[in-house]
Amino acid sequence: MSTINRSFSTGEIFHICNKSISNYDIFRNEKLLNRFLLTINYYNNIELKISLSRALRTKLYLPNIFFRANENIIYILAFCIMPDHYHLLVKINNQYTFSKYINNLESRYTRYYNKLNHRKGPLWQSRFRAAHISSNRTLLHVHRYIHLNPTTARIVEKPEDWKWSSYDSYIHDKKVLQLNREISIKSTFEYKKFVEKNIDYQRAIKNIRNKLLD
Repeated sequence: MSTINRSFSTGEIFHICNKSISNYDIFRNEKLLNRFLLTINYYNNIELKISLSRALRTKLYLPNIFFRANENIIYILAFCIMPDHYHLLVKINNQYTFSKYINNLESRYTRYYNKLNHRKGPLWQSRFRAAHISSNRTLLHVHRYIHLNPTTARIVEKPEDWKWSSYDSYIHDKKVLQLNREISIKSTFEYKKFVEKNIDYQRAIKNIRNKLLD
Protein backbone atom coordinates (compact mmCIF):
# COMPACT_ATOMS: atom_id res chain seq x y z
CA MET A 1 0.00 0.00 0.00
CA SER A 2 1.54 3.27 -1.09
CA THR A 3 1.34 6.33 1.13
CA ILE A 4 0.47 8.91 -1.52
CA ASN A 5 -1.19 8.47 -4.88
CA ARG A 6 -2.49 11.06 -7.33
CA SER A 7 -3.30 8.74 -10.21
CA PHE A 8 -6.82 7.39 -9.90
CA SER A 9 -8.16 4.77 -12.29
CA THR A 10 -11.68 3.37 -12.53
CA GLY A 11 -12.02 0.14 -10.56
CA GLU A 12 -9.10 0.82 -8.21
CA ILE A 13 -9.52 1.03 -4.44
CA PHE A 14 -8.09 3.79 -2.22
CA HIS A 15 -7.95 4.72 1.43
CA ILE A 16 -8.67 8.45 1.58
CA CYS A 17 -8.11 10.57 4.65
CA ASN A 18 -7.50 14.12 5.77
CA LYS A 19 -7.08 15.95 9.05
CA SER A 20 -8.02 19.36 10.34
CA ILE A 21 -5.58 22.21 10.87
CA SER A 22 -3.89 21.96 14.29
CA ASN A 23 -5.96 18.82 15.01
CA TYR A 24 -8.95 21.04 15.71
CA ASP A 25 -12.24 19.23 16.37
CA ILE A 26 -14.10 20.24 13.23
CA PHE A 27 -16.54 17.35 13.76
CA ARG A 28 -17.09 17.98 17.46
CA ASN A 29 -20.84 17.46 17.68
CA GLU A 30 -23.69 15.55 16.04
CA LYS A 31 -24.75 18.45 13.83
CA LEU A 32 -21.30 18.73 12.26
CA LEU A 33 -20.78 14.98 12.00
CA ASN A 34 -24.14 14.49 10.32
CA ARG A 35 -23.52 17.36 7.92
CA PHE A 36 -20.20 15.92 6.73
CA LEU A 37 -21.74 12.47 6.30
CA LEU A 38 -24.58 14.01 4.30
CA THR A 39 -22.04 15.90 2.18
CA ILE A 40 -20.15 12.68 1.41
CA ASN A 41 -23.34 11.09 0.14
CA TYR A 42 -24.86 14.07 -1.67
CA TYR A 43 -21.88 15.08 -3.82
CA ASN A 44 -21.21 11.50 -4.95
CA ASN A 45 -23.08 12.06 -8.23
CA ILE A 46 -21.72 13.20 -11.60
CA GLU A 47 -25.15 14.55 -12.58
CA LEU A 48 -25.47 16.92 -9.64
CA LYS A 49 -26.93 20.33 -10.57
CA ILE A 50 -27.30 22.28 -7.33
CA SER A 51 -25.43 22.65 -4.04
CA LEU A 52 -26.37 20.74 -0.90
CA SER A 53 -27.44 23.97 0.81
CA ARG A 54 -29.96 24.68 -1.94
CA ALA A 55 -31.10 21.07 -2.09
CA LEU A 56 -31.87 21.12 1.63
CA ARG A 57 -34.43 23.88 1.02
CA THR A 58 -36.45 21.32 -0.92
CA LYS A 59 -37.54 17.78 -0.10
CA LEU A 60 -34.18 16.03 -0.35
CA TYR A 61 -34.05 12.27 -0.87
CA LEU A 62 -30.75 10.41 -0.88
CA PRO A 63 -30.22 6.68 -1.42
CA ASN A 64 -28.34 4.58 1.12
CA ILE A 65 -24.69 5.64 1.13
CA PHE A 66 -23.67 2.13 -0.01
CA PHE A 67 -26.08 2.06 -2.95
CA ARG A 68 -24.26 1.73 -6.28
CA ALA A 69 -25.38 3.56 -9.41
CA ASN A 70 -23.73 4.46 -12.72
CA GLU A 71 -23.72 8.14 -11.82
CA ASN A 72 -21.71 7.54 -8.63
CA ILE A 73 -18.19 8.94 -8.63
CA ILE A 74 -17.12 6.42 -5.99
CA TYR A 75 -18.45 3.28 -4.37
CA ILE A 76 -18.03 3.56 -0.62
CA LEU A 77 -16.60 0.45 1.05
CA ALA A 78 -16.11 1.96 4.51
CA PHE A 79 -16.09 5.30 6.29
CA CYS A 80 -15.40 6.78 9.69
CA ILE A 81 -15.66 10.42 10.72
CA MET A 82 -13.62 11.24 13.81
CA PRO A 83 -13.65 14.55 15.73
CA ASP A 84 -10.63 15.95 13.84
CA HIS A 85 -10.31 13.78 10.71
CA TYR A 86 -12.10 11.42 8.36
CA HIS A 87 -11.44 8.11 6.61
CA LEU A 88 -13.00 6.85 3.40
CA LEU A 89 -12.32 3.50 1.74
CA VAL A 90 -13.54 3.83 -1.84
CA LYS A 91 -13.62 2.15 -5.21
CA ILE A 92 -13.32 4.58 -8.11
CA ASN A 93 -16.29 4.54 -10.48
CA ASN A 94 -15.46 7.73 -12.40
CA GLN A 95 -11.75 8.51 -12.44
CA TYR A 96 -12.15 11.86 -14.20
CA THR A 97 -14.23 13.43 -11.44
CA PHE A 98 -12.76 11.72 -8.35
CA SER A 99 -10.24 14.40 -7.30
CA LYS A 100 -12.86 17.05 -7.99
CA TYR A 101 -15.30 15.14 -5.77
CA ILE A 102 -12.93 15.03 -2.78
CA ASN A 103 -11.96 18.67 -3.23
CA ASN A 104 -15.65 19.56 -3.52
CA LEU A 105 -16.46 17.55 -0.40
CA GLU A 106 -13.82 19.35 1.65
CA SER A 107 -14.42 22.84 0.29
CA ARG A 108 -18.21 22.60 0.69
CA TYR A 109 -17.84 21.46 4.27
CA THR A 110 -15.30 24.23 4.95
CA ARG A 111 -17.77 26.79 3.63
CA TYR A 112 -20.53 25.38 5.82
CA TYR A 113 -18.31 25.18 8.91
CA ASN A 114 -16.89 28.68 8.49
CA LYS A 115 -20.30 30.23 8.02
CA LEU A 116 -21.69 28.40 11.04
CA ASN A 117 -18.75 29.43 13.24
CA HIS A 118 -18.19 32.95 11.86
CA ARG A 119 -14.65 32.20 10.77
CA LYS A 120 -12.51 32.46 7.63
CA GLY A 121 -9.64 30.47 6.19
CA PRO A 122 -8.72 26.85 5.47
CA LEU A 123 -9.88 23.92 7.56
CA TRP A 124 -7.58 21.11 6.39
CA GLN A 125 -3.90 20.46 7.10
CA SER A 126 -3.11 19.64 3.47
CA ARG A 127 -4.51 18.01 0.37
CA PHE A 128 -6.22 14.71 1.06
CA ARG A 129 -4.01 11.61 1.28
CA ALA A 130 -4.79 8.64 -0.92
CA ALA A 131 -3.24 5.20 -0.36
CA HIS A 132 -3.75 2.64 -3.11
CA ILE A 133 -5.04 -0.74 -1.94
CA SER A 134 -3.47 -3.44 -4.08
CA SER A 135 -4.44 -6.72 -2.37
CA ASN A 136 -7.41 -8.32 -0.65
CA ARG A 137 -5.37 -8.84 2.52
CA THR A 138 -4.53 -5.14 2.72
CA LEU A 139 -8.14 -4.24 1.96
CA LEU A 140 -9.37 -6.25 4.95
CA HIS A 141 -6.78 -4.78 7.31
CA VAL A 142 -7.53 -1.19 6.23
CA HIS A 143 -11.26 -1.90 6.49
CA ARG A 144 -10.76 -3.05 10.07
CA TYR A 145 -8.37 -0.22 10.90
CA ILE A 146 -10.93 2.38 9.79
CA HIS A 147 -13.71 0.85 11.84
CA LEU A 148 -11.53 0.58 14.96
CA ASN A 149 -10.56 4.26 14.97
CA PRO A 150 -13.15 5.26 17.61
CA THR A 151 -12.13 2.45 20.00
CA THR A 152 -8.42 3.05 19.42
CA ALA A 153 -8.97 6.70 20.37
CA ARG A 154 -11.04 5.48 23.35
CA ILE A 155 -14.02 7.58 22.35
CA VAL A 156 -16.18 4.46 22.70
CA GLU A 157 -15.62 0.95 24.04
CA LYS A 158 -17.25 -0.88 21.13
CA PRO A 159 -16.92 0.21 17.48
CA GLU A 160 -20.68 -0.12 16.86
CA ASP A 161 -21.28 2.58 19.50
CA TRP A 162 -19.81 5.20 17.15
CA LYS A 163 -22.68 6.26 14.87
CA TRP A 164 -20.50 8.00 12.29
CA SER A 165 -18.82 4.98 10.80
CA SER A 166 -20.03 2.18 8.57
CA TYR A 167 -19.27 -0.53 11.13
CA ASP A 168 -22.79 -0.87 12.49
CA SER A 169 -24.09 -1.42 8.95
CA TYR A 170 -21.56 -4.18 8.34
CA ILE A 171 -22.47 -6.17 11.43
CA HIS A 172 -26.25 -5.75 11.22
CA ASP A 173 -27.13 -5.53 7.53
CA LYS A 174 -26.30 -8.48 5.26
CA LYS A 175 -27.16 -6.36 2.23
CA VAL A 176 -24.17 -4.10 2.92
CA LEU A 177 -21.79 -7.06 2.75
CA GLN A 178 -23.53 -8.21 -0.43
CA LEU A 179 -23.21 -4.77 -2.03
CA ASN A 180 -19.56 -4.47 -1.06
CA ARG A 181 -18.53 -7.71 -2.71
CA GLU A 182 -14.87 -6.63 -2.61
CA ILE A 183 -14.89 -7.60 1.09
CA SER A 184 -14.17 -11.32 1.18
CA ILE A 185 -15.91 -11.90 4.53
CA LYS A 186 -19.58 -12.58 3.77
CA SER A 187 -20.99 -13.21 7.26
CA THR A 188 -21.89 -10.32 9.57
CA PHE A 189 -20.90 -12.47 12.55
CA GLU A 190 -17.52 -13.35 11.06
CA TYR A 191 -16.86 -9.74 10.14
CA LYS A 192 -17.64 -8.58 13.69
CA LYS A 193 -15.31 -11.25 15.06
CA PHE A 194 -12.55 -10.28 12.61
CA VAL A 195 -12.71 -6.61 13.62
CA GLU A 196 -13.21 -6.78 17.36
CA LYS A 197 -10.46 -9.31 18.06
CA ASN A 198 -8.02 -6.55 17.08
CA ILE A 199 -9.26 -3.80 19.44
CA ASP A 200 -6.59 -4.28 22.11
CA TYR A 201 -3.81 -4.79 19.58
CA GLN A 202 -4.61 -1.57 17.72
CA ARG A 203 -4.75 0.35 21.00
CA ALA A 204 -1.38 -1.09 22.04
CA ILE A 205 0.22 -0.06 18.74
CA LYS A 206 -1.10 3.47 19.19
CA ASN A 207 0.31 3.64 22.73
CA ILE A 208 3.73 2.53 21.51
CA ARG A 209 3.70 5.18 18.77
CA ASN A 210 2.68 7.88 21.26
CA LYS A 211 5.51 6.94 23.63
CA LEU A 212 8.04 7.02 20.82
CA LEU A 213 6.88 10.54 19.91
CA ASP A 214 6.98 11.88 23.50
